[in-house]
Amino acid sequence: MTQKQLTLFGAGPAMPQGFSYRPDVLTPDAERNLLLQLKDLPLRDFEFQGYTAKRRVISYGWQYDFNERALRKTNDIPSFLLSLREVAAAFGEVLADELQQVLVTEYDAGAGIGWHRDKAVFGDVIGVSLLSSCIFRMRRKAGTTWERASITADPRSVYLLRGSSRTEWEHSIPPVDTKRYSITFRNFREGR
Repeated sequence: MTQKQLTLFGAGPAMPQGFSYRPDVLTPDAERNLLLQLKDLPLRDFEFQGYTAKRRVISYGWQYDFNERALRKTNDIPSFLLSLREVAAAFGEVLADELQQVLVTEYDAGAGIGWHRDKAVFGDVIGVSLLSSCIFRMRRKAGTTWERASITADPRSVYLLRGSSRTEWEHSIPPVDTKRYSITFRNFREGR
């Protein structure tokens, strides 16, 4: 099902507890400047247990190694992402320095991400969408069926996963129609 087909069905039920969304947290000029910086990053194909996904990624601060199932220190967050981290922190009502992990993801046309929860070592998940929109889907098991919700995440928007939206619900993005970037900021779960 394409993104255009998904939009025909509307936004669906209310989003889960702990999910927040805000459009237009960046100006078009700020987005353009970020995109110019992103195109020069050394993005790599995302690999997961022998599978190579259609998206490319780079982590800063900390990186989760899916093969070793471990978190490890990696390159510092680039200075051009620090002001965006401030925006994400203000939206999530956390200190910017607490957002120690950044994942930059490039989704080419036809790329998406399957159902998942971010690793338990992480706490809040704050994502910024750039360049094109996507359908941000959520689901959780409800007896023998699934409870579902979705929202269109527009370019220059931000979302937050906290509470049950973070711990009880899975999220996914179906294949996008045009290139999209996501910059995801995470803090660490207390007592990790």
